[in-house]
Amino acid sequence: MTGTSGVSFREAFLVWLKIGFLSFGGPAGQIALMHRILVEEKKWLSEPQFLHALNFCMLLPGPEAQQLATYSGWLLHGLRGGFVAGLLFVLPGFLVMLVLSVLYAAYAELALIEALFFGIKAAVFAIVIEALIRIGSRVMKTRALYGVAAVAFVAIFFFDIPFPLVVAGAALFGFLGARGGWISPPAADLTGEPLTDRTVLPTKWGMAWQSFITLAVGLILWLGPVAALIFFLGGSHVLAQQAIFFSQMAVASFGGAYAVLAYVAQEAVQNYGWLSAGEMLDGLGLAETTPGPLILVLQFVGYLGAFREASGIDPLMSGMVGAVVTTWVTFAPCFLWIFLGAPYIERLRRIENLNAMFAAVTAAVVGVILNLSIWFGLHVLFAEVEERHVSMLRLWSPDLATLDLWALALSIGALVAVLRFKAGMVPVLGVAALLGLAIRFF
Repeated sequence: MTGTSGVSFREAFLVWLKIGFLSFGGPAGQIALMHRILVEEKKWLSEPQFLHALNFCMLLPGPEAQQLATYSGWLLHGLRGGFVAGLLFVLPGFLVMLVLSVLYAAYAELALIEALFFGIKAAVFAIVIEALIRIGSRVMKTRALYGVAAVAFVAIFFFDIPFPLVVAGAALFGFLGARGGWISPPAADLTGEPLTDRTVLPTKWGMAWQSFITLAVGLILWLGPVAALIFFLGGSHVLAQQAIFFSQMAVASFGGAYAVLAYVAQEAVQNYGWLSAGEMLDGLGLAETTPGPLILVLQFVGYLGAFREASGIDPLMSGMVGAVVTTWVTFAPCFLWIFLGAPYIERLRRIENLNAMFAAVTAAVVGVILNLSIWFGLHVLFAEVEERHVSMLRLWSPDLATLDLWALALSIGALVAVLRFKAGMVPVLGVAALLGLAIRFF
């Protein structure tokens, strides 16, 4: 056993590995997966602990689900726990995406992979709905919180307002609501929660010194390789360009992958010429059907760009290095944000008059997850979904003629399995994958 968490590091390692291989469905599916395993099944974290961490991660640049895994691992086993949890959340998807990138560059034909993940996506859609119902029923205790969730959903789904602004607005509403009596601050009673290694936090000066060390080491690990590539290869080399460009994206990618993919596609296609617009869409499709954060599509971009602009080395090796560089500068900052901010965010949980703010933020997160769930469901069930803009409104318009009845049937079957029969996640995903193969090839 380790520290005060009561969870052995070996057991946690295996669970994080399992989560890494099962983390399909974008942020909604990944958050649902972690909630089910960490809160429902293992009971390693309480509902307030999990949602408090999720609120913080929603405010950060980068993939919120990967950062949530890092935060959760940090809660259980400190720095090594956070590092392992965050790494294993990304590593399986990185390896799968690397193999697919190599095959795509060589053959551009991945029908078997598409068939395998066709069934998985349909099952993940059902798991996302189940998680939304479960989390919403526990969080939404008052009409005011239902109102916050509804406003958050409308703001994001119909008006495309960035996640951080929605969450910040919810926090302000919670603060004013507590002062005005609209929202009753929940008591900050932490007794009865699962103990973790972060239950007892360092002193004020200890935290300041710890933050300085974390910031220094994190910046060196993140930007050191970028500086080395520029120094040894020159700023015009494709690997140096990718390191610089995707480092900038890591800082600017608030709201998850979809918030920056349009800009990345424009720059990668039009300005750098690393790939074509059609190939960018293919890469997004691959990332949507593999485990891990959707932002791994950047790895695909990095591989193709370095593969095609290889100078002096084997194109395959150049592509692999491009994939590694892109992934490194995308995710290294995520660890820095968590390790730097989590101790302070945990301390805020002990301040009762701030709890109303976090209750409102949690309600807004429910609206965010509903938005992600609908978006994911539309793209699972329909082959063509058009984004339309009417004045300030953004509307998603599926082509009803492209409804995939098999995907609908698999989603309904998976939903019945998890809601009615309480089937486990692994059996549901496994059966769905096999059915997907059978549907596509027989």
